[in-house]
Amino acid sequence: MDKRKTTVVGTDIEEVKRLNSQSGLTYNEAKELLAKKQGFMKKK
Repeated sequence: MDKRKTTVVGTDIEEVKRLNSQSGLTYNEAKELLAKKQGFMKKK
């Protein structure tokens, strides 16, 4: 029996997590980077 975690429509949850981890910046990281470039935030 296949023990992969899937959603009710069959999406492989672990595969989605793996692909997301390789995709680059998160939404919040991208938002922070844009705010810094526009001068809305102090650089750390």
